[in-house]
Amino acid sequence: MVARLSVNLNAIAQLRNRRDLPWPSVRRLGRIALAAGAYGLTVHPRPDQRHIRFSDLAVIRALIDDEFPEAEFNIEGFPSDHFMGLCLESEPEQVTLVPDDPAQSTSDHGWDFIANVDLLKRSVGRLKKKGIRVSLFADGDASQAQLEAARESGADRVELYTGPYGGAFDEPERQKVIATQLGETAALALEAGLGVNAGHDLTVGNLPLLAGRIPIWRKYPSVMV
Repeated sequence: MVARLSVNLNAIAQLRNRRDLPWPSVRRLGRIALAAGAYGLTVHPRPDQRHIRFSDLAVIRALIDDEFPEAEFNIEGFPSDHFMGLCLESEPEQVTLVPDDPAQSTSDHGWDFIANVDLLKRSVGRLKKKGIRVSLFADGDASQAQLEAARESGADRVELYTGPYGGAFDEPERQKVIATQLGETAALALEAGLGVNAGHDLTVGNLPLLAGRIPIWRKYPSVMV
């Protein structure tokens, strides 16, 4: 199994934005994460720029290109024309498309792939023409039909939403049930020909349980989370 960590910089940027000051530095914290062994950096530039600013994208791109050329840049967001333009300009290694309303505080649900397959096909096609890998945000209990529609869009991967799993930190039995469901969904995604990422509220403490509920990782050693 190869598990690779991409560190999300949104919270760092949100702390910086609380005042008109340049710290904490997104670039500096990104450098610390990559130097410590993280495989990549993730950001979600929302329309209101309440955490990551559009101007941060070039800074992070340069950090990776200049100092950590083996690392990956992952940009998340809803595929509006503006967001797509940011991605095509920044040329990240991966774009993760999410079905967020601009007013949402954070991503909290996956795509209805069947209902949105046409939108996703157009968006995925534009990104892949630039050689960008595409992942689609998916519910942790997505059905086989939904995952097949995700694959039909042309996407390379899905990212399983693990917020409920992380949120059950004080309910160990419920967390075990959710972990099992996530494992089953990961298996369906792999059977559909999709890679598997996972994200939201994952910690050093709760990752082992989740890993133990996804035995298919032993069969598909290239799975990345």
